[in-house]
Amino acid sequence: MEFRDVEIFLALADTLHFGQTAEQLFISQGRVSQVIKKLERQVGASLFERTSRRVHLTAVGQQLRNDFLPAYASLRESVERARMSARGVHGRLRVGLMPFNFAHLHHFWRTFRVRNPQWEIQVRLVNYADPFGQLRRGDFDVFVAWLPINEPDLTVGPALFTDPRIVAVSEDHPLALKSAAPLEVFSDFPIAWADLKLGYWEEGYMPFETRTGRLIDRSQQTLHAEELITAVGMAEIIMPFPSHVTEIWRMPTIRWLPLPDLPPLTYVLVWRSEAENDMIRALAATIRDIGRFDR
Repeated sequence: MEFRDVEIFLALADTLHFGQTAEQLFISQGRVSQVIKKLERQVGASLFERTSRRVHLTAVGQQLRNDFLPAYASLRESVERARMSARGVHGRLRVGLMPFNFAHLHHFWRTFRVRNPQWEIQVRLVNYADPFGQLRRGDFDVFVAWLPINEPDLTVGPALFTDPRIVAVSEDHPLALKSAAPLEVFSDFPIAWADLKLGYWEEGYMPFETRTGRLIDRSQQTLHAEELITAVGMAEIIMPFPSHVTEIWRMPTIRWLPLPDLPPLTYVLVWRSEAENDMIRALAATIRDIGRFDR
């Protein structure tokens, strides 16, 4: 069985769409079908059930996928380590970022690369619905999060930056002509929310009540940053953000108002304590050094 055949099978098991699999792997749909038929002959059973409307895994196909995944991941990692070694690179540090907090952090990553040419640094955006869960699963090695963080198994490292709060409203929203947005207005206008680790978000980002005890309306749920700003632009919600998002979203239909009732957010580097290594320590040292220089 060829490595490429396994890759094609796993891609189809993920997309459940022959056309998308072919496009993703830069091959023809006929090639995808050919590989699946060959695997089914080798296994002696159907791996996918196909109808005119949908494709889904059979029980045998699901079992094969579960068995293939760890072996495939291990092989890919081995090949990637060999490629890095051929380039004189001996490790990769994966940094997870929220969709909003990447715009002005490049100097940290560039400095790390200059100081540590033997290592690669890979920066990726993560789903903000469960960032600590992704960190614990090993999807990335370090994560940029705001304080406070009360997670006993995580190490809170150096601060990267501190950012004031702002509120995004549509240009035709009743608040658009205000000079600022007090916390109390959030009981009058809904904000978007996600099914998050609520203790972290309530304590650090946005309370669930105003200072007078009125509930803050979280009537719209979303998991994607683009959905948030679209809903703001349609005047469906107002939304609190750290101020650096204005570097990302420069939209004439959005107004940004100060939110003086909430303290600034301080963003720090976080990692699993048990997974700490030389690369993580080197990045933490880089951030501390840049912080001392900036002060």
